[in-house]
Amino acid sequence: MSFVVSPPATVSVPVLGDAGKFPVRRVYCVGRNYAEHAREMGDSGREAPFFFSKPADAVLTIKDGETGNMTYPPQTSDLHHETELVVALGSGGVNLTVEQAEKAIWGYAVGLDMTRRDLQGAAKAKGRPWETGKAFEQSAPIGPLHPVSATGILEKGSITLAVNGQERQKGDLSDMIWSVAESIAHLSTLFELKAGDLIFTGTPSGVAAVVPGDELVASVEGLGQLKVKIAPAA
Repeated sequence: MSFVVSPPATVSVPVLGDAGKFPVRRVYCVGRNYAEHAREMGDSGREAPFFFSKPADAVLTIKDGETGNMTYPPQTSDLHHETELVVALGSGGVNLTVEQAEKAIWGYAVGLDMTRRDLQGAAKAKGRPWETGKAFEQSAPIGPLHPVSATGILEKGSITLAVNGQERQKGDLSDMIWSVAESIAHLSTLFELKAGDLIFTGTPSGVAAVVPGDELVASVEGLGQLKVKIAPAA
């Protein structure tokens, strides 16, 4: 097959201890899935989960043990960190049960949903989509995937983030309003999920701004650390 322009390379995420890589099809995100974070953003209660997306090429892969550089994005003065458990799907479907959703999980990683909060807030105020706040380049840093065959199903465990050595976010996976499997099942009623999909599952409270020069260390119990340094704007 020939193309009139060169096709983009396949986005992929490294797998811990494996030369093979995980190809990324779509990136979904669960909004406000920890009660304390929902409250700090103005919501409360166990409302039905809602979702937004990032493009696959927003993924910024960072190798195990290394510190990745994320360039401070344009058109913002309020870049926020949101540390998250990321789920990779090895299968999919529509209208999945919670049990089927759990079986679709291929692995897990530590991720960051980086957010241009000022642009997101301006879009919300006008009832507009969030893409400018959420879907920009390098807005989804992610560490290597850990196969579920090695970790088992993750339902609890600490999730934290520190900036320049000072803890800002701290929670537990068990604090999720909607469990990972429940979120996947809900998502499958809206989209046909497939192998290669990544799902960012929400962030604990404590989101705040970062500036160039800041060093972020995100961690999820059993999955190691994700280290990111904010580089000056290009």
